[in-house]
This record gives sequence, structure tokens and C-alpha cells, in this order.
Amino acid sequence: MFNDGRNDWLPFLRRYIALMALGNLAWEFAHMPLYTLWETGTRGEIVFAALHCTGGDILIALAALMAALFLFGNGRWPAQSYGRVAIATVVIGLAYTLFSEWFNIEIRAAWAYRDLMPVIPFVDAGLSPVAQWIVLPGLTFWWLGHTMKKR
Repeated sequence: MFNDGRNDWLPFLRRYIALMALGNLAWEFAHMPLYTLWETGTRGEIVFAALHCTGGDILIALAALMAALFLFGNGRWPAQSYGRVAIATVVIGLAYTLFSEWFNIEIRAAWAYRDLMPVIPFVDAGLSPVAQWIVLPGLTFWWLGHTMKKR
């Protein structure tokens, strides 16, 4: 898929972070109407929340990838263990998101969902943030795996 792996990790990392940042920025603005802030906040507060959450998303994306690399990567990544690292990154990001949604909704009451937000039973997490951490890293790894192939 990639060259011998000795020179591919930095371009991959740059593209991964850029794509995750753009995807999460778009997703945060798109699903903002599913939160109560959409009705109670000012335009400035909504924009700040979306930008702030995007910053957090970038940190989650980077931390999930680093943890996955630590657990499943090797010195020739991404040429080797690409799939394991990709799956682990999605699982780690999703696990953190489930915890964060529960903690910030149920414990801290830092934000709240509107009735429009579909909520996943038993975990009480919104479907949109859960889908965000499956769809965006999944598409990013798929795209990078196809566009960064050895030429």
C-alpha cells in the first residue's frame, strides 16, 4: 500500500490531522442544531462552541491515533499494520466520545441535547457525536489508504 514505511508517516500524519480538522469543523457546525445551545446561545456563543469542540476533536483524533500506534503500530507504519492502527484509532476515539458525552451530559451538565437529537439507548449518547467518531476517521483512513498508495 505504502512505500517501505520509512518516509510515509509524516505526510500521512499531516493529511490525517488536516482531514480530521476539516471534517470535524463541518460536522460540529452541522450538528449544532441538535444541542440546546442552538436555541439558547447567541450566534457568537454557537460559533465559539463549534470552534472549541473542533479543537477538542483534533486533540482526540491525534491522541487516538498515537495510542493506536503505540499499541498496534511498528517502525514501518503505515506500510505495515495500517488496518490494525486504523481500527484501533476509531475504537479509541469512539470509546472516548462515549465517555465524554456521558460525563458532560449526565455528570457535569456542560451541554444538553435537544429533543431532535437521536439518543442511543443504554449509553444515553447522541447518535450524531457517535456517528462522527465512526464516519470521519473511517473515511479519513479509507481516503488516505487509497490516495497515498505507492505510485
